[in-house]
Formats: sequence, C-alpha cells, structure tokens
Amino acid sequence: MTENEDLAQHSRWRPLRVLLDGMDSEITRIYAESDLEGLRPSWVPELLRLHARGPMTIAELAQSLERTHSACSQKVAALRSAGLVRTTPGPDARSKLVRLTPRAQRLAGRLQAEWRATEAAVAELEQEVPYPLGQVVEDLRQALERKSFHDRIAERLAQDPAWG
Repeated sequence: MTENEDLAQHSRWRPLRVLLDGMDSEITRIYAESDLEGLRPSWVPELLRLHARGPMTIAELAQSLERTHSACSQKVAALRSAGLVRTTPGPDARSKLVRLTPRAQRLAGRLQAEWRATEAAVAELEQEVPYPLGQVVEDLRQALERKSFHDRIAERLAQDPAWG
C-alpha cells in the first residue's frame, strides 16, 4: 500500500452501509409516494414506541430502543422540528417527557402498516439468500461479545506506526 492510496475504495464496511442506505431510500420513496414527504425511516422506531407505550422521558425512550441518551435526544429534537413529537418538563428538573403530536397519532396506523410490510419484505429477502440476515447479525453479535469491535480496531492501531 502506498501512503496516498485511496483506502476507502477497498472497503468491507462500505457495501453494507450502501446496501442499508439504499433500502432506507426505498422506504423513503414509499413515504413520498404516499404523501408522507419529509418522514424518515430512522424516526419510525421512536414514533412506534411512543405510540405503543405512551409518553416517555428521553432516557426511558433511549433505554427501550437500546440507544444512547445523546442519540435519542438528537432524534427527539429532529422529531420535534418535524412536528411529530412535543416535549414537556419531565418528573425531575433534568428530564423531558416526549409525547406524540396529534399529527403523529394520525400517522401511527400507516407507520405500523409500513413496518409490517418492511418486515415481511426482509423475511422474503432472507428466503432468497442462503444465509439469512438475522443469522449474520447474530453471528456477528456473538463474535463481538467474544472480542469487541473497539478492541479489534485498537489492536491493529497499536501495530500501525502511522497511528502512533
């Protein structure tokens, strides 16, 4: 490898990101075709969780979706800007209670339908390939339990003089 080699041209990580971004783009296209312009697929888990469980603090929402508080707080801010949630002071001075707006309540049934259709499409795809996505994810999860992604990267960086 040369010092100026374009390493991003040869990536094991990028094809997965491109695939997932493409699938998200197709869901966004479904939204646009259905007069749900401006809705993002990445918002739907939070919206469905709030619809199913009612108002939650940002911390509760983050924990329920296995997300960091910071990431969830940013998502809530985007959802608030889009007019899909509103926040009010929570049970203590540091927390915020998140609830769906009437608009989001009206969309909930359509979002549930899209979620079911998307899950069915993924199941259909899994039947077309010899190694189902769910199994790939589980195998990777188990491998990362044995040795974290952080540790794998850190070990290689420790051996690379360019990092030091």
